[in-house]
Amino acid sequence: MKQSDLSAVEQSVLNAVKEEHLPSYEILKKVDNISMILSLYNILDKLATKGVLKSYIKQNIRYHYAA
Repeated sequence: MKQSDLSAVEQSVLNAVKEEHLPSYEILKKVDNISMILSLYNILDKLATKGVLKSYIKQNIRYHYAA
């Protein structure tokens, strides 16, 4: 997957999770141009479909990270 295939918002989310594994609410705090959690979930789903984002559940919290 080329980085140029990602929108600016998708790239911002991916940059947020490159440094550390984060839950959704932490990603929402770090990315300025997303104001609603539902929008973030849609972006996370798109990134996972593109194969650049993975997630796991630890202590009932879903964490996301760059693949």
